[in-house]
Amino acid sequence: MVLNLLSRYIEAGAGTQLPPERQLAAEFGVSRNEIRKALARLEADGQLTREVGRGTFVRAPLAEQVSELDTLQRSTSPREAMEARLLIEPELASLAAINASYKQIETMQALATQMRHAKTWEAYEQYDGRLHCLIAEAAGNKLLAAVHGIVNDVRRAVVWKWLDTRPSGPPPDYSSFDEHDAIIGAIEKRDRAGAMDAMRRHLRTTSDKLIGSPG
Repeated sequence: MVLNLLSRYIEAGAGTQLPPERQLAAEFGVSRNEIRKALARLEADGQLTREVGRGTFVRAPLAEQVSELDTLQRSTSPREAMEARLLIEPELASLAAINASYKQIETMQALATQMRHAKTWEAYEQYDGRLHCLIAEAAGNKLLAAVHGIVNDVRRAVVWKWLDTRPSGPPPDYSSFDEHDAIIGAIEKRDRAGAMDAMRRHLRTTSDKLIGSPG
């Protein structure tokens, strides 16, 4: 329902700025939590982008993006996707340790907690994707965040389907839980080197589960 109501803003075209969550909740007669979930879903689907200090904006229609993105998804191997992540995401984590707001850090911690309680891999993937996108956003560099967005879209298409998702959800001792905590902890401490190293270790673990370390 909320997604349908938000469609009027999506249809207004790329660059359209959405009202604040509080205003949207009042306009549609729903809770801010419902608005927040719907916005997160649209962001994950590539229809919205959130910019720190500016607001939420409509991205270019997927039809305009799909050709190039589809080509990348079809031609990129899991190894290439992980190599790209290893080059970009540790630096983003390092920058986030300097620039992340306290609210962003609190949201990172909340997402990490939600991942620990995820009952399905689908739910875990959504929280995981939001966490990594939030770290990229918190880095405070729009160009790097945009590059990360492309890498993340490709990663979702070519990496997750290779992971072993048995049983139906992540086990209680899933390695990524502690790895995410380490990344967020370093960001909270404003430890650039620690955040970079923690992100690199996390991505190497993911890579090893897929194909062995890309180097």
